[in-house]
Amino acid sequence: MISPEFLAILRCPEDHSKLTLADSALVERINAAVAGKELKNRAGQAVEKPLDGGLLRADGQVLYPIIDRIPILLVDEGILVGAD
Repeated sequence: MISPEFLAILRCPEDHSKLTLADSALVERINAAVAGKELKNRAGQAVEKPLDGGLLRADGQVLYPIIDRIPILLVDEGILVGAD
């Protein structure tokens, strides 16, 4: 999906930390919440499209979605995953 070379240069738009590909279990959990219409991004908008994958911030708190094979690296599009 994302080449290792490209992944190595990507950074979180908020704190500039490294990003890693989210594991399939996390993506499945996020997509289940999307299907249940219960997931909102950091801007408070409902996430309506299922994710192809995600980029997880180094601290594990924020996931940036990959939709239609495009990483969406905008702070407001991030999904909080570690602050339950």
